[in-house]
Amino acid sequence: MINRFMINRRTVLGAVASLAAPALLPRRADAGAWPSKPVRIVVPFTTGGATDLIARVMAARLQEVWGQPVTVQNIPGAGGNAAAEEVAKSAPDGSTIFIVGPGQAINKFMYASLRYDPVADFAPVTQLVEQPNVMAVPITSPVRSVQEFIAYCKANPGQVRYASAGAGTTLHLCGELFNHITGVHMQHVPYAGSQPALNDFLPGGVIDVIFDNVVSILPQVLTGNARGLAVTTAKRIAVAPKLPTLIEQGVPGFDVASWFAFFVPAKTPPGVVDAIYKDSIAALAHESVKPKLQQLGCEIIGSTPQALGAYLKSEIERWGPVIMEAHIRLEN
Repeated sequence: MINRFMINRRTVLGAVASLAAPALLPRRADAGAWPSKPVRIVVPFTTGGATDLIARVMAARLQEVWGQPVTVQNIPGAGGNAAAEEVAKSAPDGSTIFIVGPGQAINKFMYASLRYDPVADFAPVTQLVEQPNVMAVPITSPVRSVQEFIAYCKANPGQVRYASAGAGTTLHLCGELFNHITGVHMQHVPYAGSQPALNDFLPGGVIDVIFDNVVSILPQVLTGNARGLAVTTAKRIAVAPKLPTLIEQGVPGFDVASWFAFFVPAKTPPGVVDAIYKDSIAALAHESVKPKLQQLGCEIIGSTPQALGAYLKSEIERWGPVIMEAHIRLEN
């Protein structure tokens, strides 16, 4: 039945922390002298994509707060698994932070085996933001609406290729969900980040359609290199109010957004987790951070560690049946 694939957005917001957090210096006593050395934020994709941009905005502010270098390290590969493995085996001392999203919930269903446990090997810190995705075609495409695209897919079964920034992302699942709801059959072409995907998608490329984060694809739409067909969320978005939703264009129940969260290695001291959480919440509200994230089309979340843990479990329960029903299986 189609209804089983009509997924609503997150049903668990959890306890959303106040963004009006007080100043957090000097360092809290329960975190000891942390951080006493540089901190890295590990990004599971290449530079230039939404995860990378959000990480760099946060890193700049946290470096000011912590008085230690905060660097962004990109470790792309295997839909985020390469980065997850690196973080899982890192020292649990607060010097390594993982910024990740839906892959933390869905890779366990998509890959035959993982060399890490997405729940047991990580401590949740905070869900930072969520961000809508956009469905777009090259400007050279004859397609001008979602219904025209569906007709094009049905006229060319198995020949239409869609790109995503990586296997196991919501961008990948947007394509699979589109297949199931509409009854078409697109082939998935995963890339190790948004920029490589865009290189093959832009005019003269080999990709027919892309599902991408709004921050990556919208500039291409606005400059005339791509044609936006729809946003993947249930409501239109402020940064592109003329872009209709998939639901408006006859794809019922389609409501998917990307989310981005901080995790650290399991066994990181609770005081350090609390320090990272509270400083991240304050950073989200800071004048050097909040406007930049909003310009990227982000909705500020700022959940507690407990709420993020509950949300991760709800995402696992939400996507697991969809992936198994779709028989999606990938190799590391």
